[in-house]
Amino acid sequence: MSTFIRNTTRILITTTLLLEAAGAAAEGSFTLEQVMSSPFPTNLAASPSGGSFAWVFNARGARNVWVAERDAAGHYRARPLTRHAEDDGQGMAELTWTPDGRSIVYTRGGDFERDGAYPNPSGAPEGVEQDVWLVPLGGGAPRKLGEGQSPAIAPHGDAVAYIFKDQIWFVRLATGAKPEQLIHDKGKCGSLRWAPDGSHLAFVSARGDHSFVVAYDFASRSVRYLDPSVDEDLEPAWSPDSRSVAFLRIPASHDDLVFGPKRAGQPWSIRIADPATGLGREVWHAEAGPGSVFREITADNQMFWAAGNLVFPWEHDGWTHLYSVPVAGGAAKLLTPGDFEVEFVSLSPDRRTLVFASNEDDLNRRHLWREPVTGGRPEALTRGAGIEWSPVVASDNSTIALLHSDAQQPARPAVLGASGKMVDLAPEAMPADFPAADLVAPQPVMISAADGLPLHGQLFLPKTAAAGERHPALVFFHGGSRRQMLLGWHYMDYYHNAYAMNQYLASRGYVVLAVNYRSGIGYGLDFREALNYGATGASEFNDVLGAGLYLRSRPDVDPNRIGLWGGSYGGYLTALGLARASDLFACGVDMHGVHDWNLEIPTFSPSYDPQAHPEAARLAFESSPLASVKTWRSPVLLIQGDDDRNVPFTEMVRLVEALRKQGVDFRQLVFPDEIHVFLRHATWLAAYHAAADFLNAHLKP
Repeated sequence: MSTFIRNTTRILITTTLLLEAAGAAAEGSFTLEQVMSSPFPTNLAASPSGGSFAWVFNARGARNVWVAERDAAGHYRARPLTRHAEDDGQGMAELTWTPDGRSIVYTRGGDFERDGAYPNPSGAPEGVEQDVWLVPLGGGAPRKLGEGQSPAIAPHGDAVAYIFKDQIWFVRLATGAKPEQLIHDKGKCGSLRWAPDGSHLAFVSARGDHSFVVAYDFASRSVRYLDPSVDEDLEPAWSPDSRSVAFLRIPASHDDLVFGPKRAGQPWSIRIADPATGLGREVWHAEAGPGSVFREITADNQMFWAAGNLVFPWEHDGWTHLYSVPVAGGAAKLLTPGDFEVEFVSLSPDRRTLVFASNEDDLNRRHLWREPVTGGRPEALTRGAGIEWSPVVASDNSTIALLHSDAQQPARPAVLGASGKMVDLAPEAMPADFPAADLVAPQPVMISAADGLPLHGQLFLPKTAAAGERHPALVFFHGGSRRQMLLGWHYMDYYHNAYAMNQYLASRGYVVLAVNYRSGIGYGLDFREALNYGATGASEFNDVLGAGLYLRSRPDVDPNRIGLWGGSYGGYLTALGLARASDLFACGVDMHGVHDWNLEIPTFSPSYDPQAHPEAARLAFESSPLASVKTWRSPVLLIQGDDDRNVPFTEMVRLVEALRKQGVDFRQLVFPDEIHVFLRHATWLAAYHAAADFLNAHLKP
């Protein structure tokens, strides 16, 4: 059956593409296949020696490790190290260099977002695995090290620790070595961190309502629990001399309600412990009020043991910033002042310099900055109309590699030299027919929610729009909701695809508005922790209404042909808009959206019991699309994979049942064995082709 489904999908896509290509030629535009053809880079990593960089390219579903090495003339040459050619849905991530820079360890297969059985969206009859692999730069086939994930290479480069079935395993890198379980721990192990001298391995043992930081001593083959408590201890960071471990302590809480604005709580703290004795001390704790609830950054670790200081994120002033505190303790020093958010952070190999991305002076993009760990004025490394993220510093402590994009050119790796010149590392990987010149630059717009809250958005206008012409229009809602759409190609693969879809829709005559609604990131703590959001009141519905009314007011929009589309949290808002405002929105495409919060909350908080919280459960349902299904009249296309681990597939089942009773016109597209973030490129194409066809049928005359 899976082979039939796969072949049928290919036939449908091929037929659609042939028909679309003819139409595109007539319109002078591009196909969906073309605009989604660029390889998407992730997992950029700097070699600890030699100045090389590696990353993963996902090219139409075929994922491979690439490396860029510097030649004698100082030029970088890029090449693939692996040769996977199939769109088989097997992910690739967790790149780690061996200390000598001669090999790369990585993980292939499995679900990197959620635990559970390995997803098999291609229906491979022999099944699939998630495995740790090693590939040498000097040639030779990749070698499987063991089944598992999260590899951490020993500082001497002779062994790898990794996680398999929540436990820590260990394998020597010598050819023929067999893996063995290193520790039998009661908890769910993770966050493997080697001491710089290789004497210990620190890790987190998660035990439900609390977690420990643990140090394993290789000499004595024993474990030491570091300053154990009832709280959640996380993110171990070793001192350079391997004598101490710093970690975060998050106060214990039995609040199993995921939603509700968390603007303040019991303050979190930083502690340092001795791995030899287990004794610890508090170095610093957050103040009450803003920032008392920990807010993470995108980084290999949430805390850096820099030269004499600990560097960490804190929202003390309502924005996610970097702070430092002396190892001996004391007051925290703000390193990145201003009304902006710090996101992607890395530390130079010598532990003296921070390189990070933020939206300083450009709220709807990301640019790179550099600053000494001791503080000072951050130095802008990039600026302008581009978007830059994921900086890593080479072994020379000055050369920086990064990922970047702009409105027309999609994500790609580049290197930034001391002169400030940015050079792409693998320009040959871009397909020759990628339609960069045909893409529009989205315009930044400010709109007003129904309750008056100002909102940022990006407006895509058709290139061929004639004066006085009225177009069908769409509102796009991102997922998350802790996300932000930008003025260009996105740094996450899901929204990279969504940006391509918005460009495609604009090329087909739609006015498209991407809305950065409340409870998203980029605009500070209060915007993200919006009052009454999600399951506590659906206050984002004000943003849905505001977006529809904004489009209705535009002279270039047909007020009777406004639709909605979005995925995940964006699917939730799409369904909410159709259920509550069918008079405003003519149709919608809801991809794996939430339809009853009481079904969704247990996914992220397994202890949640609606009967134990009757008032919260009542409000959660009232904040759900199913609560308003009796006023739902507009047609909808529902899309979901039935192996979704983020939004239970029963959400779609329940909505279909309710829509049938209401007599609402709906279509469904189900992908057997696909997960939430579709793993196969063919799935994305099939979903977006179906969405475009559905929207055309209901919004175009």
